[in-house]
Amino acid sequence: MESILREGKNCWCLKRADKVAFLVDAAAYFDAFARSALQARESILITGWDIDSRIRLFPGKEMNGHPSILFEFLKHLVKREKKLNVHLLEWDFAVIYAFERQLFSDFKIPWKRNRRIHFHMDSEHPIGGSHHQKVVVLDDRMAFVGGIDLTVSRWDTPEHRPHDPRRINPSGEHYGPFHDVQLALEGQAASALGDLMRTRWERATGERLGVPERAGGEIWPRNLSPDLEDVRVAIVRTDPAHKGREEVREVEALYLDTIAAARRFIYMENQYLTSMSVGKALASSLEKSDGPEIVVVLRVSSDWLEETTLGNLRAGLLDHLRRADVHGRLRVYYPHVPHLQEKVLNVHSKVMVADGAFVRVGSSNLTNRSMGVDTECDIALESSGEQRIEKGIAGIMNRLLAEHLHVSPQEIQSTLERTGSLIECIEELRGSGRTLLPFPHEEVSWKTEFLPDVVDPVEPIDPDKLMDEFLPEDVAQRGGHRLRRFIILLAALLALAAVWRWTPLSGWADPDTLMALGAQLKDNGMAPALVLSAYVLGSLIMFPVTVLIVATAITFGPASGFLYSLTGCVLAAMTTYGLGKALGRETVSRLAGSRVNRLSRKLGRHGVVAVVTVRIIPIAPFTIINMFAGASHIRFRDFLLGTVLGMTPGIAAVTLFGHQLVAAIREPGWKSFAILGLILVLMVSAVFLVKAKWFSRSDESRTHR
Repeated sequence: MESILREGKNCWCLKRADKVAFLVDAAAYFDAFARSALQARESILITGWDIDSRIRLFPGKEMNGHPSILFEFLKHLVKREKKLNVHLLEWDFAVIYAFERQLFSDFKIPWKRNRRIHFHMDSEHPIGGSHHQKVVVLDDRMAFVGGIDLTVSRWDTPEHRPHDPRRINPSGEHYGPFHDVQLALEGQAASALGDLMRTRWERATGERLGVPERAGGEIWPRNLSPDLEDVRVAIVRTDPAHKGREEVREVEALYLDTIAAARRFIYMENQYLTSMSVGKALASSLEKSDGPEIVVVLRVSSDWLEETTLGNLRAGLLDHLRRADVHGRLRVYYPHVPHLQEKVLNVHSKVMVADGAFVRVGSSNLTNRSMGVDTECDIALESSGEQRIEKGIAGIMNRLLAEHLHVSPQEIQSTLERTGSLIECIEELRGSGRTLLPFPHEEVSWKTEFLPDVVDPVEPIDPDKLMDEFLPEDVAQRGGHRLRRFIILLAALLALAAVWRWTPLSGWADPDTLMALGAQLKDNGMAPALVLSAYVLGSLIMFPVTVLIVATAITFGPASGFLYSLTGCVLAAMTTYGLGKALGRETVSRLAGSRVNRLSRKLGRHGVVAVVTVRIIPIAPFTIINMFAGASHIRFRDFLLGTVLGMTPGIAAVTLFGHQLVAAIREPGWKSFAILGLILVLMVSAVFLVKAKWFSRSDESRTHR
């Protein structure tokens, strides 16, 4: 295989790594991280999509007297080492993830209780993007890069036991098996990753961190055997264009270059498969008469949100690849673990091996987002003809396939050598128990027509382009003063949203302030009318609706709080829908070009499902979505029903979690979590039944058209 890695083209830099180890599954990673962190003397830098202070690094036990809980462990470290500082940088996440996370991090997470543990939520990303890098750097000497965050529902072993009692979240909830890969490295590459982390920190906080001194002593865990030594590794990034910075698309470039260069086989494990550019490259490879075999291992299913969004996009791309596979060189599998009942093995790894001479491990999913919208960081290395490196690369692929097929790595290697084919090797070793099964064929949904621009964008969402989707240039040229009024109003509303976030008015959006006002309001006979009016008024002035929901829940309790919040959001949505209709519908319908009218009619044709989708996927502020809906072909009935169905799960989650958060703080214990779980199961089940009934009816109506 020819050399692929090129600095400045498909990677940021090539640096020497004294040692490299592939850590399969989070039990190995958490253990290696803890043992290395115990040797850190000056600096620990952690960035992630999610960080949870409550997780156990080594479930069910302590390690030589060191605390297992992440925050307690880090506090223990800075107490031992007087010069040690810990910096944690977490993505300032979108509200749709609120129930999955340790809520209200700045208030509840105890990071800020220690002056040498520094925690910050990073919002320096473009609209629709996220910070997805999962990197840890210790003293600029040791680093970890891959797909695993230091958060809940990650810890597991390669055995992936169906009912492992150690797989339990801080809330007491058992979760299913979880598969992922992290890479550990020592040497110059770790120092370069430290530079990357310090740049991220300065970008997010304005604070420039110093470079740690090159302290002596062993930092590599003694119980961790390196898979490779003395190799050059590439640091590969995605960094979207934002605030004048040029975009970096090294992740995408390296995927495309690797697919083009492969001759014998490509093996990939990934959480998703929706990237249009990667899909096009794979299809082109499959169409060649002498191209490589392509084996992809994916997660078979996930929650409702992902299945109705990224799942639909995956179905469309897989259909395209299967049609391109004219020579029968494509296989797509998912890992099967018996006796999991309703759970599945969660494949979260992001791994690629080509021709046994190239490997990459990192955070990048095979999605459009990972190519240009989210920040990503991968590590790649190639053999350049060195057999010792090819042996290490073969070792990680053999270990992964052995885990999935429930055989030994040696059996994988011998079968691969005998058959000369990766596909034949897998097919020969597939069994009836724990194994790899063919990925099922999925129906290609109509939603794939517009979902890429919403849930899996190719580039960051530009507010101007978002406006153009509804009000393109030909409208602006012919729309007259009413159209200008509409645009000016939208701009003013967006400005108000910024005011609530970044000016002294943000103090009024503080949950503590709102709870104090709510306590005075609770016993007032006019409370219902005042609360509902607050939602309507808040939507008109772009007050953060999530803050209102949390304050309502904490003030009035879960039942009344939920009803107040849902009713208030619906009334607010109706009001701003009407405002959008009055100001823009006639203008948009009469003056908009074919582009907007086609989109508007499509949304109108799939009204309820379309509204549910945009309610779940936060492509724009609450008020802006309502006004655009009013100015489109969406019928009021569909808008209203879609709003109720789309917002109910989120409101229920935020309402109940906010209330139970306070209850847990006041009276901690398992009962509060048990009550929360029971209520959520009942409410979410009811919502899903309604949705399933509607979708079934919609599918039936489409069938009979």
